[in-house]
Amino acid sequence: MAEPFLKNRTRFTSSLDNQLVPLFNALAQKTRIPKSRLLDEAIEDLLKKHNVTDSSKGDLKT
Repeated sequence: MAEPFLKNRTRFTSSLDNQLVPLFNALAQKTRIPKSRLLDEAIEDLLKKHNVTDSSKGDLKT
């Protein structure tokens, strides 16, 4: 089976603390926001917290 083409996203693999998984699942279900969007928001917040910017994108400037 062929992998679906992702035009605006990059697939990566990671792992979460076991205690975070059910909380993350519940948040996604309660808010009806896809997990990928929740992860985008969390990563953007983390990058802002650590003052990491991407001048080519312009949307992560702090």
